[in-house]
Amino acid sequence: MPITLAQAAQNTQSDYDPFIIDEFRKDNPVLDTMIFDQAVNPAGGGATLTYGYRRKISQSGTSFRAINTEYAPSEATTQAFTTELKVLGGSFQIDRVLANLGPAASGEIAFQMSDKIQSAQKTFADAVINGDSAANADSFDGLDVALTGSSTEFDATTLGSATAADWTALDDTAAQHAILDLIDEWLSALDGAPTVILGNRRAIARVRAVARRASMYTISPMIGVAEHENDGNAIGRTERYGNIALVDPGQKPGTNEDIIPVAADGTTDLFAYRVGLDGFHGIATVGSQLVQSWLPDFSRAGAVKTGEVELGPVGVALKKTKAATVLRDVKVSA
Repeated sequence: MPITLAQAAQNTQSDYDPFIIDEFRKDNPVLDTMIFDQAVNPAGGGATLTYGYRRKISQSGTSFRAINTEYAPSEATTQAFTTELKVLGGSFQIDRVLANLGPAASGEIAFQMSDKIQSAQKTFADAVINGDSAANADSFDGLDVALTGSSTEFDATTLGSATAADWTALDDTAAQHAILDLIDEWLSALDGAPTVILGNRRAIARVRAVARRASMYTISPMIGVAEHENDGNAIGRTERYGNIALVDPGQKPGTNEDIIPVAADGTTDLFAYRVGLDGFHGIATVGSQLVQSWLPDFSRAGAVKTGEVELGPVGVALKKTKAATVLRDVKVSA
């Protein structure tokens, strides 16, 4: 049964955990829009954290036939894929003297916990896009690996005109329309409307600009976080191109390096995917809490104690190639 982080918050045991989950959701539509299929059962001898599925590669054909002749046989083809669930998170240590300084809401424990959550957000978002188990055995494979060489990998310079692929100048109506046409042609390769468009902040700014001019740009609050669950003033917001969330995944944890970088020649990539159990979704273990936290335990002897935040075991699965796409080499800076 698929769950979201918003649903997971309703099933937590301690007073602190719902706020931890909302911190994961806050300003992070990648996590907020993701659903997790709780399908992997690691219980029992020899069990693993492996999720297997079949991805449809091609569909079968039909045709007319003449009387007294047979149809030419054709079959839909699938390919078996597996992905390993991985655990991500982090820990911090704090002296018991520092833990008691100042108000609890702004104290060292709250600060360290919040910062660790933000880092975990970025780690997950980075893995969703750039994860490569061949380069890092502790990570799962992301969209860049899944889409490289696929039928939904497009080059902006060949998919559209030279004007459409150059997003550095939006001065005239023709250039704006060319960009909108390119985006529409790119997204039409999917098997349904995408849930999210992921891009560097410069690329998202260009999409936002043309969307505003076409009256397709909206902002909506992220409803359901614990601080404002009942008054509608939810923390966080979601920008949309039509009904599609526009997301800049930000920087990699602990650095100022963009998760989706801009190359030296001023080009970058955009990703889009449709969230669904038959499309692109997250994976978790059966009955898992998904997000957990451990506060430093100062009831025991010892001056320095450890706190932790953990998300997982998790992974992502692309069930259909046409549920996700990438647009490469969009020029966003000179």
